[in-house]
Amino acid sequence: MNLKKYAFVFIAVVILFVQSCKSDKKIEEPNQQPNIVFIIADDVSWNDLGAYGHPNVRTPHLDKMAKDGMIFNQAFLTTSSCSPSRTSIISGLYPHNTDAEQLSWPLPDYKKTFVQELKNAGYWTGLAGKYHMGDPVRDDFDQLLEMQWLDAPIGLDRRLKGDGSGCDEWIKLLQDRPKDKPFFTWLASFDAHRPFYEGISNQPYDLDETIIPPYMPETEASKKDFALYYEEITRMDDYVGKVIAELEAQGVADNTIVLFVSDNGRAFPRDKTTLYDGGIRTPWIIKWPAKIKPGSVNDNLVSSVDIAPTFMKLAGLEPLSDFDGVDFSSMLADTNHETRKDVYAEDHFHDFEDYTRAVRTKKYKYIKNYYPDLPNTPSADIIRDRTWKSMKEERDNGTLSKAQMWCFEMPRPEEELYDVEKDPYELQNLALNAEYDYVLNDMRMRLKRMRETTKDYLPTERTPDDFVRETGYPTKYRIRPRPSKAVYMKAREEGRVLMNPDFVDTTPKE
Repeated sequence: MNLKKYAFVFIAVVILFVQSCKSDKKIEEPNQQPNIVFIIADDVSWNDLGAYGHPNVRTPHLDKMAKDGMIFNQAFLTTSSCSPSRTSIISGLYPHNTDAEQLSWPLPDYKKTFVQELKNAGYWTGLAGKYHMGDPVRDDFDQLLEMQWLDAPIGLDRRLKGDGSGCDEWIKLLQDRPKDKPFFTWLASFDAHRPFYEGISNQPYDLDETIIPPYMPETEASKKDFALYYEEITRMDDYVGKVIAELEAQGVADNTIVLFVSDNGRAFPRDKTTLYDGGIRTPWIIKWPAKIKPGSVNDNLVSSVDIAPTFMKLAGLEPLSDFDGVDFSSMLADTNHETRKDVYAEDHFHDFEDYTRAVRTKKYKYIKNYYPDLPNTPSADIIRDRTWKSMKEERDNGTLSKAQMWCFEMPRPEEELYDVEKDPYELQNLALNAEYDYVLNDMRMRLKRMRETTKDYLPTERTPDDFVRETGYPTKYRIRPRPSKAVYMKAREEGRVLMNPDFVDTTPKE
């Protein structure tokens, strides 16, 4: 009898223990570290998505992501150049503090990244698609499925393997991940980077569906380029939909943070490589079903330099003290909460030399051109294409408006001030308008304070252009990549003036 009684008690205790364990597990599940999926487009402007009001560009998956999550209307990048933007994001530093501020300079191995910190904290980390951050960062990823190029000359237009989107292996990366760890993935598209190719879509855009900003002429060439640009956005959007579907199929969507941004604005004149909103304002959509209320709209300022500290905070880690950015995670729960009063952006060498700085509030934009003798030349791949060629023809015929001439203007004004609420295309420079002297002085002080706080300084030497500004062709062709900042600095310490080495002439012959 006693044995039966003890057996009954023992069984009861075991049942209670198992139930308590199950109960504890249920309590812990909501506090598990979230998975993080970072999706970064290439050369896509903020207002070229349906979610941001474009009436013709087809982006159903990003539009749904915005409805299911939170859309930011005042999101900005630290620069409008491909690799400096990416190294700024991953390091949480302004480009001038990354030591990788010029195009194709690698992020040095002594710079920490939030991906490295996530990996050290137990996250599995992976990257698929466009990389463009330098060899030292590769070790931050447990798996790296980098897009592959078809053989073609470096520095000239090349084709990608696969469908050309750079997104081919996004789903493979998500499927390959270990299932017993929280994960972080960096999914990088090559869409909508130039060159644009015809025939990538079975639903091409009509030329009449294109919307050309007023600082570009509405020529047939520009409409053709915009139509093909829209096609690449739609293709990239389709891959975003596949990612969301895969997360749902794996049963991890609820506790996975998905953030979508672009590395810089569209690859058109006066957009990419400039500090106008067409270059630095970015789409910014975040979805996290477990925490973010569907249909949320955030009108507060946020900068791409804030991504690193925020991802670390959401993962339960303390952001690095070296970060220049600020944690914006509180804004996900309260759209009225403000984490910054202004954003700072910078422009460095991208095919051509430049040094420009900007500070922007919700209402005003101030731009300081430190090299006003240089024109606001677009990137070389833009110059080689038809939109720019049509602009040159219009220029030579004297039919461009004042705003459309700005990329050719020499010298540029040293200062530019815009009321971006009244003048969203930044067409009316108010810097010489006495009625705005108070605003101008306030924005000057904001810029000065940011430069001093972040130790931003004007270089003592200029970097020589890699291409001819009028044609976009390299006067000299690089056999190996441009030297890094460290190589330039060492040469300067030794009293040498270092030009880009190992060139052979490839100027097209008449």
